[in-house]
Amino acid sequence: MGERIVMVDSGTGLGLTEGQLDARSAAASLQLRRRGVRAGDSVLVCLPVGPDLLVATDAVIAAGGVVWPVPPELDAPALRRRILASRARLMISDLPHAVDAADGSRVRMVVGVADLDAPHPDA
Repeated sequence: MGERIVMVDSGTGLGLTEGQLDARSAAASLQLRRRGVRAGDSVLVCLPVGPDLLVATDAVIAAGGVVWPVPPELDAPALRRRILASRARLMISDLPHAVDAADGSRVRMVVGVADLDAPHPDA
């Protein structure tokens, strides 16, 4: 019997297994801690529904952070209001409009999903 599938990406049809989720979330959590996320820190997550959103959410929680989900389909003013209200210094997003909306906020670092899988430059 194979590993249990926890999510199927509706765009690609690819499944994410429990083991893959655990491994990706652990690696991403480590990267978030190396980037300064500490217990109680708010972390914005602006990603479409899918495996990357699940991994990012699990990683923030494992790092001790508080997930501030931001729906990527929000219009620019609503997106900006959510970002400002969060008072977060870090955002996980690969979406250019989300990065633009964070300009001038407390967000000092935006990391993409690929960045969470890569070794930190200071590692």
